[in-house]
Amino acid sequence: MFKNIENLCNISGVSGFEQDVRNEIINQIEKYVTYSIDNLGNIISFKKGREIPKNKIMISAHMDEVGMIIRYIRDDGLISVNFVGGIDPRVVVGRSVIVGKNKITGVIGTKAIHMVKSEDKLKGIDIDSIYVDIGATSKIDVEKYVSIGEQISFKSEYIEYGEGFIRSKALDDRFGCSVMIEMIKKDLAYDSYFTFVVQEEVGLRGAKVASYSVSPDIAIVLESTTACDFSGVPDDKKVCILGDGPVISFMDNSTIYNKDLYNIAFSVAKENNIKCQTKTMVAGGNDSGAIHISKSGVKTLSISIPCRYLHTANTVAKKDDILNSLALAEKVFVKVANI
Repeated sequence: MFKNIENLCNISGVSGFEQDVRNEIINQIEKYVTYSIDNLGNIISFKKGREIPKNKIMISAHMDEVGMIIRYIRDDGLISVNFVGGIDPRVVVGRSVIVGKNKITGVIGTKAIHMVKSEDKLKGIDIDSIYVDIGATSKIDVEKYVSIGEQISFKSEYIEYGEGFIRSKALDDRFGCSVMIEMIKKDLAYDSYFTFVVQEEVGLRGAKVASYSVSPDIAIVLESTTACDFSGVPDDKKVCILGDGPVISFMDNSTIYNKDLYNIAFSVAKENNIKCQTKTMVAGGNDSGAIHISKSGVKTLSISIPCRYLHTANTVAKKDDILNSLALAEKVFVKVANI
């Protein structure tokens, strides 16, 4: 599974530009499911199980990643950008990027430090001061290779390091896509819908459409969530801890989760000796925010992996947490099919 996570993470798929990720996923699942692609670009797939469950189950993960979009090409050959999704400007300067459909290599820059006034040096970096340098010297030169409105994604190598750690761009949420692919390839006990959705990072847009189409009774969302498990951070501010298992949320900024499903998840984890934890803060959000209020309402559960440095070129997670997320998703799916 980790080779596939590496494979999926290496594909550029900023929100609104998920087509290459979608094509790769379809190549992997088309032998196992019936599927369609809706007008927004979501993959709506149906996996036939051994039995028809009492509840219609939808398992979902998003294909998109945070990145940038070209908004203007300057006369000096530098490219002005807008962020796509929630990115901290402080972490992008000096990073390598992949620009446009021609996959041109670039570097993110900003105003040189000797040009910054002393009173401004402690302030954050303004998005308007950030640009991408592809080695061009003029607007005409840039326009030979890229156009306004094209995507820019981080260029970052997938690496396994330390004691079971991995780092890569786009673990949010190619991890979830990979887990669903693993489930799809197995002989499942019950029928289920698997939705690979678009544009989560810009407002949960794909999930809203997909959930309306499937109209499930229960949804399981596979996601990632921020961990601040560092020395000096108070325990109640760490949110979650790498290595302590998947995160089951009771509430975040977009969802108050179904209490029965929340309790079932912890019960299933205990019964099967699967590490599991909850958040110590009410923060963030994911596609559950759109799914749980779709149509007449959907009972929703989120299973997330804890990640450090989320929405950067080098998100860090632990392999054991990913394996435990797969195990928990499979067991919870069977448990809630007929409740």
